[in-house]
Amino acid sequence: MKVSAEGLALIREQEGFRGLAYRDAAGVWTIGYGHTAMAGPPEVRPGMKITRAEAEEILTRDVAEFSAGVARAVAVPLSDTQFSALVSFAYNVGLGNFRRSSVLKAVNAGDFAAVPRRLGLWVKAGGRTLPGLIRRRAAEAAMFAGAPKEAAQTAPPDVPEGKSLARSRTVLAALLAALAAMGQALLSPTALMIGLLAAALTGAGVVIYERRRKAREEGV
Repeated sequence: MKVSAEGLALIREQEGFRGLAYRDAAGVWTIGYGHTAMAGPPEVRPGMKITRAEAEEILTRDVAEFSAGVARAVAVPLSDTQFSALVSFAYNVGLGNFRRSSVLKAVNAGDFAAVPRRLGLWVKAGGRTLPGLIRRRAAEAAMFAGAPKEAAQTAPPDVPEGKSLARSRTVLAALLAALAAMGQALLSPTALMIGLLAAALTGAGVVIYERRRKAREEGV
């Protein structure tokens, strides 16, 4: 498995060239084609400048490093196109996040059909959903699926917003039940009412825990 010319072009296009060091959306110092110190040398410092040729050399080294990391994490055979899409994703989110992501879980489970949707979950930086990340995930999803490049521009992957705990109807119902039980216990503090209160609070706690666990498993 190796990164194809199309995969390298995708990374180059999505990162864009910046010859002067800047802070990315997460506040990390970046230069060239999305190079950061976390990818290896050179260390990026404020005021640092590089040429496009230097950026190309750094990109080649960085892609080789990320390719090796993705290859170690993937446990199933992939086409070069699929592999390239995953390297682009890992290049953007970092190898640590890639190894923990539901994207890799789907790949290693052989559930390739789920990969585009899982990629579509990773569209936030600094707590904000970014249009640039939506476009990048669409391009990576199209590449993984072997779709033409135009498909990434016309049919972005489904990007579920998900529900916060405050907006979840299930969680809200559990909390309301707990509050109702609490009110009954206060009006009639019998052993039965206290037991119902404890059961309701336990149920609400279980629902909230499951919601958080599911969010973690989805990689967001």
